Amino acid sequence: MDNLVLDELKSGYEATIRGLRNSLAKIRTGRANTSMLDSIRVDYYGQPTPLAQVCTLKVADPRLITLNPWEKSVIPDIERAIASSDLGLNPSNDGNIIRIPIPALTGERRQDLVRMARREAEDHKISLRNERRDANDQLKALEKNSEISEDQLHRAFSKVDALTEKYTKMIDEIVAEKETDILEI
Repeated sequence: MDNLVLDELKSGYEATIRGLRNSLAKIRTGRANTSMLDSIRVDYYGQPTPLAQVCTLKVADPRLITLNPWEKSVIPDIERAIASSDLGLNPSNDGNIIRIPIPALTGERRQDLVRMARREAEDHKISLRNERRDANDQLKALEKNSEISEDQLHRAFSKVDALTEKYTKMIDEIVAEKETDILEI
């Protein structure tokens, strides 16, 4: 019975790690990356549509992303959506292709991005702690209902703590790697 709780906890932790990776992918480094445009929505026939569904995204070189819209009439909408995003990018077009140059990051901006990455990490650690609390509550309920013994409860608590520590270290490693990417010139 306690194994079900641990399996559920592990799948929740895996989802938290995936969420962290997705959040960090949106934080800009000095290099061009199409995933930084994932959160941008374009007004396409009255519907907010993900950018990847109205054009082809390519990384032309380390400092340039090109977008090839499927309909030329949507170019102004794409440019407006990118310019109004909080990414600080200035798109330009030649009538067919939109080019987004990725400017070099200043030292101050790099530190801001590192702080953002650390904030994301802390939010995801809080998520881990909440999941740990829920799992411990479930285990206590199992022990209260006499479905597991007190010894099994303490062993399960130890397993939960070990699993939490493992995933917390994983978050720290992921964020340290992202910080290295951000600070790399």
